[in-house]
Amino acid sequence: MDRVVIVTGANSGIGLALCERLLAEDGQLRLCLACRNMQRAEAARSALLASRTDARVDLLHLDVGSVESVLTAAQEVKARYNRIDFLYLNAGIMPNPQVNVKAFFKGLFSSNVINMFATAEGLLTQQDLVNSDGLQEVFATNLFGHFLLIRELEPLLCEAGSTSRVVWTSSSNASRSAFSMEDMQHKNGTEPYSSSKYASDMLSLALNRHKNSQGLFSSVICPGLVMTNLTYGILPSFFWTLIMPFMWLIRIFTNTFTLTPYNGAEALHWLFLQDPESLDPRAKYHSLTSGLGRNYTQPQQMDIDEEMSEVLYTKLVELEKEVRRKLSERTADKEDNGE
Repeated sequence: MDRVVIVTGANSGIGLALCERLLAEDGQLRLCLACRNMQRAEAARSALLASRTDARVDLLHLDVGSVESVLTAAQEVKARYNRIDFLYLNAGIMPNPQVNVKAFFKGLFSSNVINMFATAEGLLTQQDLVNSDGLQEVFATNLFGHFLLIRELEPLLCEAGSTSRVVWTSSSNASRSAFSMEDMQHKNGTEPYSSSKYASDMLSLALNRHKNSQGLFSSVICPGLVMTNLTYGILPSFFWTLIMPFMWLIRIFTNTFTLTPYNGAEALHWLFLQDPESLDPRAKYHSLTSGLGRNYTQPQQMDIDEEMSEVLYTKLVELEKEVRRKLSERTADKEDNGE
């Protein structure tokens, strides 16, 4: 039976590289590119079909930062497919990242340079905004929208007698110190990206605890340091021109500098080939590239408290009820006003 694979944020970067690798691995699968920008999604689909003319590649309009878009997309998925084998949760944002220039140059000429580039620890802050649903944008896009999508698609993901997979694209920037359960959306902090990625690590663990018995398995990956549109937005272009030769040099000495989207998608592709029951729910699977250019995947234990992950799961379920109620009220108001 042909497998159905959905990839969010599939129009460029790691998401598109993953799609290329999946089609090369299994030309019979049915691949769905779930993207916010449909023009870019169509271009990505054309690029995939240019090399594999017989591939089955569908498009789905999905903005994971919008509750209404997620619910609409989920209904379309349920009408289109009778099951989902893989749901790759790859879409994410890091808005307006600001670099601590002093910390950057201090780290550039220190023994901490590799860790600085690999994790951006102490280097980046972001200015987050509130979206139309009243949620923090980074939290909504990187975590809550994907959580809501899973909840909506449970009938296809938790099918009796079969297994399905959810795979989160996390980050080495995911940090326990950036996350606060009292400020789950990170309204009062300056590291919403790091906070949201740590939350996705915790949520993956909670999903396994709640859904493994129903055939749904969740995994987390780290792509390493990859040069994508998100990465290039961190520093001005002339900075990248200056430091890229230096980064390629560092790559010889560290395996976390995957650099290309193809290399960064290594762990995503590796998980596609694994038996889900053999995987460690507490591990983050890292894409790594040796100095000689060999790609491989390696698990590392996540710094996660099981009780804390359960609290997060409960709070997300409560938030889901709240945003559904607000959406229903907005819809009712529009109908009363004849809109």
